[in-house]
Amino acid sequence: MVNSVVLVGRLTADPEMRYTPNGVAVANFRLAVNRRPRRDQPREERQTDFIDIVTWRQTAEFCGNYLNKGALVSVEGRIQVRDWETQDGQRRRSVEVVAYGVQSLESRAERERREQTAAGSEAEAGSEAEAQPSEDEAPPPGDPFAEE
Repeated sequence: MVNSVVLVGRLTADPEMRYTPNGVAVANFRLAVNRRPRRDQPREERQTDFIDIVTWRQTAEFCGNYLNKGALVSVEGRIQVRDWETQDGQRRRSVEVVAYGVQSLESRAERERREQTAAGSEAEAGSEAEAQPSEDEAPPPGDPFAEE
């Protein structure tokens, strides 16, 4: 049997870095992955899955140091299901991908452009007027997750 996953998507937030008591790096993040639309489905009804990702050691260090919200990445790993009980006795289950490989799919220039756009958006968030995206804020050519 094979438990193998390959995903391409964008981070929904900056990776959360932490270290175990033994000093092992762990990074968690959520990946937004668009589903391929059915032939009879209009493009406006595209659906997105949000998948929890866990990375360890050097892969976690890479994620914490070089990735941030909106980064386009590929993830290779395996699916892991965890069951646990909350403090009030409720049973819970989570499904996540334990990644052994994460690769950035953006050039440095694309990343810097995205970060500048995000910084500009945060500065404008305080104003009441809604701004329309300009051509400078358009996703890079060939971005498979850009809305058309």
